[in-house]
Amino acid sequence: MTVISDSSLTFSRSELMAVELSKRLRNDDVTVMGTASAIPQIACRLAQLTHAPDLFSIAGGTCSVNPHLAPVVPSCGDYDLLRADTSLSLNDVVLLEGRADVLTVFFAGGLQIDQYGNCNLVAVGDYSHPALRGPGTVGLPFLSRVGRVLIYTQSHNARTFVEHVDFLSGPGFLQGPSSWQAASLPGGGPQLVVTPLCTMGFDPETLRMRLETVHPGVEVDQVRAATGFELIIPSSIPVTPEPTAEQLSVLRKLDTNGLLKGK
Repeated sequence: MTVISDSSLTFSRSELMAVELSKRLRNDDVTVMGTASAIPQIACRLAQLTHAPDLFSIAGGTCSVNPHLAPVVPSCGDYDLLRADTSLSLNDVVLLEGRADVLTVFFAGGLQIDQYGNCNLVAVGDYSHPALRGPGTVGLPFLSRVGRVLIYTQSHNARTFVEHVDFLSGPGFLQGPSSWQAASLPGGGPQLVVTPLCTMGFDPETLRMRLETVHPGVEVDQVRAATGFELIIPSSIPVTPEPTAEQLSVLRKLDTNGLLKGK
């Protein structure tokens, strides 16, 4: 286990990330996520089993609604996720993503994420001759239409967190307040970023990424050094609360294969 606290409650970074995402979910939410999404899968199911029993969760790939998740699988394209309340057609999920009145939360990530929460899943470097090719835009263009975007990544380094993305496949706050206001997009934009090092939000005036908490055992300078742009850092940064015994118990009854336990 990758222990990040020396208290009696030991947990991995991935487990802490799932708990942090879960805490941001509400009882009236309808969430959607992409393919490689074990962490948001667990976050949604944890919320349903604790504080948000009426939450609806749609898993991209299988398009299953409220998958039962025991054990958790690494991909939303896994056939086992069809153990769910029901499933939709891919066409129906795409149509729902294109509406601004159904989905309230979109879990997003990327090869690159910039200071305004813009995400890149297409290509790193020149598009014609990229250094790294991603899976494509997938559902990320619809980020601008959902109520809240929750960004997560298990890589916190200067290659992932860049000043400007090389390709805009998932819009955050674009280039800041003026461009965001001019675009008149119906969604609420990115609200939270969760990584193995910290949680981050966005400054309401500049719309730039702002440090909110550092995870147990992590220093602010460590976060600063791992971020490829000037992160807004308030004068006082609290430590991310540790998961409770109840949260870890529920989580591990779902993750019986220990998918998140060792990361």
